[in-house]
Amino acid sequence: MSIKIKKEVFIQIQQHGEAAYPEEGAGLLLGRVDGEERFIEAILALENSREDEARHNRYLITAQDMLHGEKEAAAQGLDVIGVFHSHPDHPDQPSEFDREWALPWFSYIITSVQKGQATSSHSWRLLDDRSSFEEEPIQILEEETLLKKE
Repeated sequence: MSIKIKKEVFIQIQQHGEAAYPEEGAGLLLGRVDGEERFIEAILALENSREDEARHNRYLITAQDMLHGEKEAAAQGLDVIGVFHSHPDHPDQPSEFDREWALPWFSYIITSVQKGQATSSHSWRLLDDRSSFEEEPIQILEEETLLKKE
């Protein structure tokens, strides 16, 4: 079980977290799944729809956002395979709130943004019994090393 991501896309995820600081930033991971490997080829950055006073430590992706993401992914020949979001001035580990709202199949890339600078990112997948997350190793790839969709 691992995540492979284009270097430019990984940078976009971190930049989105920095731009949203001191609030949480979020969006969708677009890619494809091949067995236990996941290939992230693009993101769909979204506005944090959470109410103003909660955006510093919560994000909200609406049903309309998900529909938009599904359409965007399909247009690119991809699928929505997860969510990314930032943790302003907190570690890149899932919170209890993250666990309560997560879906077991999705990958969740969390970026720690400390004082406005992205410092680290880790990917997580919720266990089927919803009890906790397990970490998915992230491998950052140059674009030409990604497997081509046939």
